Amino acid sequence: MKKYYGYLTLLLAFCCTTLQAQKSKQPNILIILSDDQGWGDVGFNGATDIPTPNLNALAKDGVIFSQGYSSHPYCSPSRAGLLTGRYQQKFGHENNPENEKQNEDTVIGLPLNELMISEVLQQNNYHTCAIGKWHLGNAHKFLPNQRGFKDWFGFSGGGFNYWGKTTPKNKELGVMKNGKPVPENTLTYLTDDFSNQAINYIDQYSKTEQPFFMYLAYNAPHAPIQATKEYTNLVTHIENGERAAYAAMVAGMDAGIGKVIQKLKETGVYNNTLIVFYSDNGGHSHGASSAPYRGHKGMLFEGGIREPFVISWPNKIKGNRTYKEPIIALDIFPTILAATNTQVPASKNIDGVNLLPILTKKSKTLKERPMYWQYSGGKGFAVRHKDFKLIYSYYKKKTFLFNIKKDPYEQNNLAHKHPEKVTQLAKMYDQWAKNNVDPLWQDAHLFNCDREENKRQAYINKATAGDKSNSKKK
Repeated sequence: MKKYYGYLTLLLAFCCTTLQAQKSKQPNILIILSDDQGWGDVGFNGATDIPTPNLNALAKDGVIFSQGYSSHPYCSPSRAGLLTGRYQQKFGHENNPENEKQNEDTVIGLPLNELMISEVLQQNNYHTCAIGKWHLGNAHKFLPNQRGFKDWFGFSGGGFNYWGKTTPKNKELGVMKNGKPVPENTLTYLTDDFSNQAINYIDQYSKTEQPFFMYLAYNAPHAPIQATKEYTNLVTHIENGERAAYAAMVAGMDAGIGKVIQKLKETGVYNNTLIVFYSDNGGHSHGASSAPYRGHKGMLFEGGIREPFVISWPNKIKGNRTYKEPIIALDIFPTILAATNTQVPASKNIDGVNLLPILTKKSKTLKERPMYWQYSGGKGFAVRHKDFKLIYSYYKKKTFLFNIKKDPYEQNNLAHKHPEKVTQLAKMYDQWAKNNVDPLWQDAHLFNCDREENKRQAYINKATAGDKSNSKKK
């Protein structure tokens, strides 16, 4: 009997030690990034046509940021800001690179002297992996395995065929695993392939004592618009074909995210995993919707930079809440540092702020701060300070001033009514821009601005061609 109680005491001691170790273990970090997804294309923001049950469930477990911004209106610079916690204009990564293979002497990529969150966490005993779209430089020196990610499964460019098919022109930019090409005949549908790879890594990492950092960057629902029959069957109620095809891509991504979260739960690590979900920029113009906000990807109106944005961490964060004040993706970096109790060199000037105080309800709101956006060396820019937002739109070749609190849909330009506010915000922008570095490469995206605005104006001209009220009175 004494022997029995001895075993029982040892067992209880072991269990208590194990529970204590689990309680004090560093959290896992999972960043899930969607690509060109509109603010209005998730159920937790009110979408009724696209089924996103898994993202809705994640939102219920976490905090929704109804004014969550990206730091740039298109893909590559936005990712550079996310992974460094710094305005990408400070290190010249302001433009999208061309989608072509670069030589090793190129500067087209996230500068090597910029510290990334993956490098910080790898140095602090984290398993690190990148899955999906990279778009931060495709020369070898810029690839994930050289930037703090031990494991990498994905492609290096900005866009890719969802069936994994390469052409002679982009063969070097195909799907790779740790720097080696993945045979095309082993790929199915990239969204599924990325989800499955994430599940495999979680299985692998959860069996060790080390926490993990996973950067799961789907290319869905970025063009080309391609989906499997399994996912188009989920959106047969959508009559507009372009919208339906796009919705199928979102539904496929949501299904994959559901499987990833289920694997976190099965392995017992879900509650201690800090999960961030957001889109890299606003919705594109091929079936996406940034409604009810104005504009889309590439623009500095709300529809180009306000994103679906959720943070969840069941062990620390009370869920089913919405935070209604502005935050920006630059805040993710310092929030991860705080959650993992990790330090970075004092010389690294992080532009984001730690969100944990509001996530854990230690604070009700963040200290107000201005936010800045700029593309193509300042050809377009914006600054938001408190309720007001100033925009110079390269699309429109025009200055706009909006009161975002009273006019969140940016329909009433106040620039002529409040010139003093325009001057104030313009001076703030100029002061901020003094610390920026000239873009390290030309903007491959800028031509879209002129092309789209010209096309828009042509439609307007055609529509009003028979309007006699515009003709001169004789």
